Amino acid sequence: MTESSSSLFSHEQVAYCHDSATGLRAIIGIYSTALGPALGGTRFYPYESEEAALEDVLRLSRGMAYKNAVTGLDHGGGKAVIIGDPGTDKNEALLRAYGRFVESLGGRYVTACDVGTYVADMDVVGKETRHATGRSEADGGAGDSSVLTAYGVFQGMRASADHVWGTPTLAGRTVGVAGVGKVGRLLTAHLIEDGAHVVVTDVSQQAVEAVRATFPQVDVAPDAEALVKGDLDVYAPCALGGALDAPTVESLTASIVCGAANNQLADESEHGTAHRLLERGITYAPDFLVNAGGVIQVSDELHGFSLDRARAKTARIFDHTGSVLRLAAERGISPAVAADRIAEERMSGVGNPNRIWLPAR
Repeated sequence: MTESSSSLFSHEQVAYCHDSATGLRAIIGIYSTALGPALGGTRFYPYESEEAALEDVLRLSRGMAYKNAVTGLDHGGGKAVIIGDPGTDKNEALLRAYGRFVESLGGRYVTACDVGTYVADMDVVGKETRHATGRSEADGGAGDSSVLTAYGVFQGMRASADHVWGTPTLAGRTVGVAGVGKVGRLLTAHLIEDGAHVVVTDVSQQAVEAVRATFPQVDVAPDAEALVKGDLDVYAPCALGGALDAPTVESLTASIVCGAANNQLADESEHGTAHRLLERGITYAPDFLVNAGGVIQVSDELHGFSLDRARAKTARIFDHTGSVLRLAAERGISPAVAADRIAEERMSGVGNPNRIWLPAR
């Protein structure tokens, strides 16, 4: 998602949450409820300052509004951050206190997992609020969302291939996957099944070995820089954000960039990374669209989770990606900007931009 809009921090609501008994310090940001209750995960992170935490939650909640809108979900965008080290500060009392704050918003914000929080944590948060998703199957939730996240990225990649080469398959193409944790490993499985040649890399040798144990035909690059400079048709960043910095974009040999990592564009300004990709003729499938399978899953959980239904919704990422790429080509703009425009049009057209969502009375 680009940051061209002057309304970057035009949020409906920002709630500061503090509980002295447990040491909880959290911020919940609601960017928009024009399409419905705000949905987004909870990030547990040792921010250097409250100001840094606030900036993060404002950007992340805006990003979720655009993700949910462009994916066709009837949800606004929200996000929460808990300030602290999840390795030392996280405990049941703190999570339950956080759950009470989420509940106090009356359903205007629905939370889920993010960096530093997991399915087991949402089970605890869910003891205090009806508005926690991403819970375990034993607790009535959908469990791990990586399966549908990977499936959605694969659908976005198929749509990108159709746009660039006229056929919705990666068969015979070389795909470089940077980061083969849960999502990257599952994406590799889809690609192998589709007939692609896959080259992987990861900072964890254990993760690489796990992929090779299942798919011995996969090649391994020594690092991300070598992978990017290799002979690729598609580059799939599936690890950390900021993967598409200036040196990487200049080194890319791939015709398509489509991966699961969040916030891939290192420079999100008007003439930043997305614009340079466009100048180089590289098709960029916006990350916040193609990696939306996870949020589709947790959204479906609110209605009594059905894997078949959630998978069918995730499959539509193929159509959404195609629409974004066609609009970008028609208007001569980057797909990142095109995705923003579609999201903004849906929020203002389908939703009511002047409406503040309130729970049923």
